[in-house]
Amino acid sequence: MNMTDPIADMITRIRNGVRARLPRVDVPQSRLKVEIARILKDEGYIANFRTVEDGLQGVIRVFLKYGPGMERVITDLQRVSRPGCRIYCGKDQIPRVYGGLGINILSTSRGVMTGRAAAREGVGGEILCNVW
Repeated sequence: MNMTDPIADMITRIRNGVRARLPRVDVPQSRLKVEIARILKDEGYIANFRTVEDGLQGVIRVFLKYGPGMERVITDLQRVSRPGCRIYCGKDQIPRVYGGLGINILSTSRGVMTGRAAAREGVGGEILCNVW
């Protein structure tokens, strides 16, 4: 399978998993995706994640999170910057997501971080995705 945008694939798998109320989804592993999973966990959008060796590139097992009545914690995830159309923002142009209720995940010169953290650090970067 030719994968031009592995980040979009990860986002789609999580989005579909949440909509189908799955307990977990597996995503092929990469350093960037591990960083994205770490932010989703730190920000409380997923319960946990684990890396699993499968003899190939490895798998990130993402444990999805729901409220007490199985309400979705993640309403939606959106890929912003795509391989065909990269979207960058300076430290002063970091957009708010869903009126400040959501987060954006940026790839900056100081690593992967939320838009809020990037603004605090005073760095801009590539907007990978929005989560709310």
